[in-house]
Amino acid sequence: MRRALRSLTGLAWLLLVVAPPALVAAAEWAAVIPGTSTMETVRAQFGAPTRSATHRVEGYDSPSWTYEGAQAPGGVERLTVEFGLLTPAGYRPNVVRLLRLEPKPGVFDRQIVLNGWGEPQRIGKENEAPVYFYQQGLLVYFDRDGGKARVLIFTPPQPSTDVPARRQP
Repeated sequence: MRRALRSLTGLAWLLLVVAPPALVAAAEWAAVIPGTSTMETVRAQFGAPTRSATHRVEGYDSPSWTYEGAQAPGGVERLTVEFGLLTPAGYRPNVVRLLRLEPKPGVFDRQIVLNGWGEPQRIGKENEAPVYFYQQGLLVYFDRDGGKARVLIFTPPQPSTDVPARRQP
């Protein structure tokens, strides 16, 4: 799980406000779906990246694209899209593995996350800050007081867990 936590990334807040929670899929953001969408989908949605790089992931060269500044979506400081997914059918280098969204301060607060994706399946902590885990494919890292989301990581759906969600005090 730590590997996945290291790896993902302001139109979403609008989607959360306009769309009922049942219609918002956790593994999707701005019409990009990890495990399904491709480089072409991302380029059509966001245009050319600010910068690109290639990293070695699970023995494969995996590209990543970063959108910052004027090229970042509205309400977002930085969006990183990582490609390359190992599937039972083999490695798919142009498929989105994850999105790492770093929102501008105040764009995503705890209530917006809960309204958009509901109660998380698990709640943990990293460096004394809450982390919400959604089985549909979302990790949300909050600031230390748990009020503002710092990072949202969208992934393909995750395996089921039998551990019930813990409520935030």
